[in-house]
Amino acid sequence: MFAEEGTKTLHKHRLNLQTAKTDHRTFARHQPRILTAQLKRVRIAGVFTRFILFGRSSILKVYLDMVGCRLNQAEIERLGREFRATGHQIVAGAGEADLTIINTCAVTAEAAADSRSKIRQAARLGAKRIIATGCWATLEPEAALRLPAVERVVPNADKEHLTSTVLGLPPEAFDLEPLARQPLPGLRARTRAFIKVQDGCNNACTFCITTIARGASRSRPVADIIQDIRAALEGGTQEVVLTGVHLGAWGEDFSPPQHLADLVAALLTALPIPRLRLSSLEPWNLNERFFELWQDTRLCRHLHLPLQSGSPSVLRRMARKTTPEQFLALVEAARRMIPEVAITTDIIVGFPGESEREFAETLQFIRALELAGGHVFTYSARPGTAAARMRGRVHGEIARQRSAMLRQTLAESSARYRRRFLGRTMEVLWESASRLDERGWLLEGLTDNYLRITAYAPWPRWNRIDPVFLERETEDGLHGQIVPEVLRVPGEQDSEIPSLQKQAVPPS
Repeated sequence: MFAEEGTKTLHKHRLNLQTAKTDHRTFARHQPRILTAQLKRVRIAGVFTRFILFGRSSILKVYLDMVGCRLNQAEIERLGREFRATGHQIVAGAGEADLTIINTCAVTAEAAADSRSKIRQAARLGAKRIIATGCWATLEPEAALRLPAVERVVPNADKEHLTSTVLGLPPEAFDLEPLARQPLPGLRARTRAFIKVQDGCNNACTFCITTIARGASRSRPVADIIQDIRAALEGGTQEVVLTGVHLGAWGEDFSPPQHLADLVAALLTALPIPRLRLSSLEPWNLNERFFELWQDTRLCRHLHLPLQSGSPSVLRRMARKTTPEQFLALVEAARRMIPEVAITTDIIVGFPGESEREFAETLQFIRALELAGGHVFTYSARPGTAAARMRGRVHGEIARQRSAMLRQTLAESSARYRRRFLGRTMEVLWESASRLDERGWLLEGLTDNYLRITAYAPWPRWNRIDPVFLERETEDGLHGQIVPEVLRVPGEQDSEIPSLQKQAVPPS
C-alpha cells in the first residue's frame, strides 16, 4: 500500500510490501497498487526483525498521534513498540515521517471534528501517507478516506494487527518479549505507561457510540498484561495506568469469570510497580470489598466514576445501571476505605428531555457529593444511538448555561479538595519540564491522588518521583518546593527528557 503506481522512484525510507493483505470487501477501490519488492526478513539476535530491500536496510519513519481517551494513548504506545521491535524509527512530527498513523475518536461530535482536524493538520505539516484508525475512522471510513494523504482506514476490529499488516508480517512475528518501553517523542510523550487490558463494551447506554465502534467486551489475559508492564518497568516507568473501554468488565468474558480485583491483585503481587493507577470505572462494577485493594499504597488514590446525571429519571433514559442513591453509597464506601481518595466524575447536560427539575436534581446531587473534580459534557447526538432518536431536544443556550453552572460547582469543590493538602509534603511524579531563565526549570506533575503540582528545579527531573512541600494554590492545582535534601543527591542532574517542549498531562 506504500508503493507508487508504475515504476516511480521509491521514497528514500519507505518500506514496500510484498505480502501485505488489504480488506478488499470494504476498501479495495481506495487502495493503491502494491509494488512487488524482493523483501527478506532477518531476525537479529532473536530480538527484532529488520527488512532488507533490494539488498539494503530500509528503515521506516513513523509518526503516531491520537485524539481522545487514555485507551487511544495506550494503543499508539503499543504500535510504537511494535514498529521499534521491527527496527523502525518513531519520529516526533508528521513532516519527517514516511508513515503517519492517527488514532481517532468519536465519543462526541466535537471529538469527531477534532479527529478530522488532526488528519488535515498532519497533511499540512507534510505527512506523506496517513493511516486513519480508531472509532471515528471505523464509523465513517469513506469520509476518512476522502481526507488529504489518507491512504487507508484500519477499523478497530483490525487494529490489533495494524503493524503486521503494514509491514507484511504474520502476527506471530510479534510474539516476542517486548522491547523496554520508550515514551513516544514529541507531544505524545508520557512518563506514565498506559496499558490496555480490555476493549469493547456490553452496556447499552443510549447516548454512547463507543459500543458500536468498539464492539463487545474483550479482556486481555493476565500473562499478556504482565508482559507489557514488565516492558514498561524495564524502560523506567514509575506509574502504570490500566485502561479499557469498560475497565471494570475485565475478566467477565473468561471461563470461569474473573473480576478486575483479581487482575489488580495479581499485578501488585507479581510486579514491583512503583505506582498503579486505574482509569475510568463504571460504578456498578464495584463494591466495598474492591476498595480493600488500596491497603497496598502503590495503588493511586484516585477513582474516576462516571455518573452522567444526578437525576434518577435521566439515568433511566440513559440506560445507566445505577441510581443516585447507589452512587452515593459507593462514594461513601470508597472514602471510608481509602483515606483522602480523590473521586471525580463525568456529567452530561442537555440530554434529550432533561427538564429544569431534572437538571436541578443533578446540580444538587453534585454539590452534595463534594467531588475532587470532573468533566462536564454537553449532550452530543451520535447517529446510530438510541438517544439520537429521542424527543425533547434541549436548546443549545440552555445546555450551555447548565454546563457552566455544573463546571463552576465542580471547580469550587475541586479547589476545596486541593486546599486540604496545603502545608503538607506529598510525592509527585514529574510529567513535564519546561526551560525557564535563571530559575532553571518549571516542573509539572501529579500526586497519586491526581493533584496537579508545579515546582522549580535547577535541572529537569522528568519521570522522577520527588517529595514536594505544597505551599500555595495555582489556577488548577498547587505549587510547591522540592524537599532540598533531594536536590543535593549527586548525579540527579541526569534526567533524560524525550522532548523539552512542555507536555500536557492527559485528562482523566
